[in-house]
Amino acid sequence: MPIIEVTSLDQQGVEVYGTLTEAQLRNRLEPDKGIFIAESPKVINVALNAGYEPLSLLCERRHITGDAAGIIERCGDIPVYTGERELLASLTGYTLTRGVLCAMRRPVMPSVEDLCREARRVVVIDAVTDTTNIGAIFRSAAALGIDAVLLTPTACDPLNRRAVRVSMGSVFLVPWTWIDGEVTPTLNALGFKTAAMALSDDSITLDDPTLKQIPRLALIMGTEGDGLAHQVISAANYVVRIPMKHGVDSLNVAAAAAVAFWELRKT
Repeated sequence: MPIIEVTSLDQQGVEVYGTLTEAQLRNRLEPDKGIFIAESPKVINVALNAGYEPLSLLCERRHITGDAAGIIERCGDIPVYTGERELLASLTGYTLTRGVLCAMRRPVMPSVEDLCREARRVVVIDAVTDTTNIGAIFRSAAALGIDAVLLTPTACDPLNRRAVRVSMGSVFLVPWTWIDGEVTPTLNALGFKTAAMALSDDSITLDDPTLKQIPRLALIMGTEGDGLAHQVISAANYVVRIPMKHGVDSLNVAAAAAVAFWELRKT
């Protein structure tokens, strides 16, 4: 593969690692040309194992025969950009302590119908914009057997660089897509019951045996600041709360998701 020395922040080919915003990388006007950035050998290997297409690599010169060697060998004939530590840090905004960044092609998103066809347990992430929470939810979803993740258009992009990093590559392991329109009617039509995680007078507790008996269940998780919108809660088939003690009213959304995934896991 070609080893290309980076000598300028304006050099063609390296703009994906520094000057392009996350929105520009997504390229929503031409989704088939969208790109995302994965970092660290472990995360990049997970993406490659899942079939994601690498486009280029960026690493410090010392990592070419070190931490990045295995990745470079796997990626075939794609550009490998390298240069002085200080210059690359100026380009990316941080020191490449984990050895390597990889620009990868965004996948074509499946339809909600295709994604949910064989699923029994799914989570809907509604308006959660914190990248750390998104990454953590995906990691728990992968570990605890969630079949698919659906995100409303107001939620953070799972392929945001930080979300990918926090998830430790779990965003590549759990099928996901975007869901537009009203969540509960859409999922009811596909044979799911929905359970909105919210504090409500008519809510049932997470350990209610009714929930485990539902063959196809979709959990709806909202942002911890404002929670789910009233119309989302009122449309749901169930409203569910996690029992709390010591006057605590709620958990961080990522922590609540992990608790809910474990309790309602497939039997």
